[in-house]
Amino acid sequence: MAYVLKQTHLEDIEEILENYLPQAGIHCVLLIDMAGNIIAEHEIGKTKHDIPSLAALSAANFGAVNALAKIIGEEEFSVLFNKGERENIHFSKVLDEFLLVCIFDNEVSLGLLRLKIAKAIGKIREILES
Repeated sequence: MAYVLKQTHLEDIEEILENYLPQAGIHCVLLIDMAGNIIAEHEIGKTKHDIPSLAALSAANFGAVNALAKIIGEEEFSVLFNKGERENIHFSKVLDEFLLVCIFDNEVSLGLLRLKIAKAIGKIREILES
């Protein structure tokens, strides 16, 4: 299914990225398509990331991991999580065409984060499907 995003859709999505997810401790969040194109982004704090590279590599990583899923007999892995010494990345599929990429530090509760991300994805899905 092809999606046409109106300006109001983008503004509503950006509102979620800017106001809802940082409350969970996320300091960088991207909504990208599966080709790595940036749909919306929000970054706070001193650390600045190379957003275009992050988007492209996130899409490639998600694609590679889903190819692995098929090899072991799974349809897909809809959520990925990578833990680092200082920062962590959480990837969540949004519908079939989009990926939500969240970067957060080790002080954030993973359980709370996953709950907030699930709610945000629900809101984003409503916007994309309207």
